[in-house]
Amino acid sequence: MTVQHWTFLIVGISFALYLYIAWRSRASSTSEFYVSGSSVHPVHNGMATAADWMSAASFISMAGLISFMGRDGGVYLMGWTGGYVLLALLLAPYLRKFGKFTVPNFVGDRYYSQFARLVAVLCAIMISFTYVAGQMRGVGIVFSRFLEVPINTGVIIGTFIVFCYAVFGGMKGITYTQVAQYCVLIFAYLVPAIFITILMTGNVIPQIGFGAALSDGSGVHLLDKLDGLSTELGFAAYTSGVRPTIDVAAITLALMVGTAGLPHVIVRFYTVPSVKAARASAFWAILFIALLYTTAPAIAAFARTNLLNTVNNATYAEVPEWFNNWEKTGLISFEDKNGDGRIQYYNDKSTDEAFLAKASAAGWNGNELTIDRDIMVLANPEIARLPNWVIGLVAAGALAAALSTAAGLLLVISTAFAHDFVKCWAKPGISEKGELTCARIAAGAAVIVAAYFGINPPGFVAQVVAFAFGLAAASFFPAIIMGVFQKRMNREGAVSGMVVGIVFTAAYIIWFKFVHPEQNNAAHWWFGISPEGIGSLGMVLNIVVAQVISKFTAPPPADVQDIVDHIRFPRDMRVK
Repeated sequence: MTVQHWTFLIVGISFALYLYIAWRSRASSTSEFYVSGSSVHPVHNGMATAADWMSAASFISMAGLISFMGRDGGVYLMGWTGGYVLLALLLAPYLRKFGKFTVPNFVGDRYYSQFARLVAVLCAIMISFTYVAGQMRGVGIVFSRFLEVPINTGVIIGTFIVFCYAVFGGMKGITYTQVAQYCVLIFAYLVPAIFITILMTGNVIPQIGFGAALSDGSGVHLLDKLDGLSTELGFAAYTSGVRPTIDVAAITLALMVGTAGLPHVIVRFYTVPSVKAARASAFWAILFIALLYTTAPAIAAFARTNLLNTVNNATYAEVPEWFNNWEKTGLISFEDKNGDGRIQYYNDKSTDEAFLAKASAAGWNGNELTIDRDIMVLANPEIARLPNWVIGLVAAGALAAALSTAAGLLLVISTAFAHDFVKCWAKPGISEKGELTCARIAAGAAVIVAAYFGINPPGFVAQVVAFAFGLAAASFFPAIIMGVFQKRMNREGAVSGMVVGIVFTAAYIIWFKFVHPEQNNAAHWWFGISPEGIGSLGMVLNIVVAQVISKFTAPPPADVQDIVDHIRFPRDMRVK
């Protein structure tokens, strides 16, 4: 069968499974819609959390970033992995013990303020919409290539699927759908990695093949080969880095603390029956996440090596079928600038005079190949000439990753509106049935807005997601961490910090990405920090403002300070 036939078959079966699970486990109460009745087994919740966490950015874009950026791309790997550990150790058990459905609920009750709740609702919606834009874009890319439809049409198809199981199933339907999606996405990620590492290095385990010698008899190690290919084309050595150290640190920190402030991940720890179960599910989630994250650097190196060996300096007539297939999507393109019919892919912005002289002597007239980094994982099996069923499996895995996270984000948006805004603020007397209807309407509206952002994204998938993490780092994380560990933090300080943090971070991102994109370089960044890492500075501003304001305003009431003792200490061990 052809790639398209295999894709239709595997994706069709997986989608049918997701919709069946969502229908069978559809929510009948607000508790089931918001937190699945707090009855999910820790192992199941760990798998669902992993699927919720490993979005299109993890499946599609992270290895692509590492493939193009080399060592610098590792900031995404370090930040997202470290962030989940931070979340599991510092926040999840305490928030679960607090016993509320949502982060805005925690903020509103901990800071004894409806205004604080409203600010948190706005932050949650802003973060979730920024994040979901990347997921819907990833869905569009997958459908564009494998179903041979325009990217915008692919976004609309994905929107319909998410609408079905997010709106009707709620958290209960999403949780068990995400368990199935995790199984699909991890299988789809590991199978081609194992195939390729066997072909290239003779090792079965990708993580070992990543550092092994090639099996072509040359005795050259994979990374040495890749360093050589990169420098020959005027790029920095793959294992070197060119990003400023302060920016690497800022992005890593923003991704770490942003992870710990992401509302769609935090809410997963409310779906288990106890604090002990929350800790256990965090352990399982880390284990399940590690399977993909430790494989990503190997896939990046395999894909980059195969791409350079296959495409560079080949005639356009000689390029393999995969190139023509992806060219139809507009995500890879060739412009013959010197008219010789060959593809010259090199760093025409290199400052190495010796290399530029070499390029000039060869008659090159500028880089002729444009590659969207989001295609690297999806195209990797085709570049390596793996069987068609593997290519279809990767498409199904990518869709599972994108749709699982999109569903979780949309649920956060609907919950923030229906529970935290309507139930807890605008109309406290609303019935449970009315609240459930309101949540479903909000989820439906959020799906439509998400589709718009998927069609008109502000950047490539992982970059858009990085912005969401920066916003979370600058708003939620300080408010949550100070709310758990600092009894003296009051509503005035927390609200002021959240507002300053998210406004500053959003303004910085908008300025460099939309108002003056021509200035988006290290020469114009504050302290050398890029928009992807500015959430770290926003977090610092949040904390400083919160501490100063709280110092000169009244302390929280005694009952609120007792709440802090309650969530931090076991029974009969509270600080008096």
